[in-house]
Amino acid sequence: MNEQEEAHAPLSGAALEEAGAIAQGLRQAVGQAVVGQSAVVDMLLTALLAAGHVLLEGVPGLGKTLLARALAKSYEGAFARIQFTPDLMPTDITGHVLYDMKNERFTVRKGPAFTSLLLADEINRAPAKTQSALLEVMQEQQVSIEGQAMAVPRPFMTIATQNPIEQEGTYPLPEAQVDRFLLKLRIDYPSEAEESRMVRAVTGARVGDQLDVSRVPRVIDPDTVIRLQQASARVRVDDAVHDYGVRLVRATRDWPGVRIGAGPRGGIALVRTARARALMDGRGYAVPDDIKAILPAVLRHRILLAPELELEGREADDVLEAIMARVEAPRT
Repeated sequence: MNEQEEAHAPLSGAALEEAGAIAQGLRQAVGQAVVGQSAVVDMLLTALLAAGHVLLEGVPGLGKTLLARALAKSYEGAFARIQFTPDLMPTDITGHVLYDMKNERFTVRKGPAFTSLLLADEINRAPAKTQSALLEVMQEQQVSIEGQAMAVPRPFMTIATQNPIEQEGTYPLPEAQVDRFLLKLRIDYPSEAEESRMVRAVTGARVGDQLDVSRVPRVIDPDTVIRLQQASARVRVDDAVHDYGVRLVRATRDWPGVRIGAGPRGGIALVRTARARALMDGRGYAVPDDIKAILPAVLRHRILLAPELELEGREADDVLEAIMARVEAPRT
């Protein structure tokens, strides 16, 4: 079997069982450092296997940085964090050329984008030019420095965060750039029991509040992540499931109260994430429930509501729930 035939061949039962076991191992590994937030962890793993990037929204102090660091350690990926500020320059992300006076030649100093998992903290606090530099790396998987194109390590994933309540002095991401994120996730306050566990864990015989990922075990290596991403692309999507995703996306374009609906990239993202979710469950095929489960995270940042709905306190998720209730799912 040549490479092309292998890429289209169904996944074996052993491969599916292995993928499901790895997904469970990654969940447990991240859970060693992160208390609660199981739904967010699952969605992050889905994005990782779908080779996509995530926009993570939540107020400060909910463990977004800890979550990213724990995920990177679970697959032995290099981790880098950039704090976005109004004076951040594109070269602070990509890198730049320096003149080495000792050797009398120019050398390239690579920026933090050359990593496996990049945390872009408060991405909306940097100006558009700097935001675009990061989004170009996300899309092209490479950086151009003085006309020289250099690929970033694989697998490459960006988790960008933004604070939903402090908008003064921010630079909101344009819709076309937000569309580049596979998922938009919302991280909320933990339950009382989870918060109590968190406080005990952080304050128990420790100095300060340093984030601790020392207990997170390595489950796989980066090469295995790439292999899982390739396996995800081979998960079968029946025509009926495929068409269901397309109908949901198209319904957003003429839904009452939606000013701008999702574009074709929304349908592509639905299928990609449905495949990854199926693989995490050890299945070689996607079902309508996979589409339903990931629809809000895939489309909430791809639609814009009319002002009257926003004044009523309605959110994108409310509209998407209504659309799922109206668009009939195929029987499987």
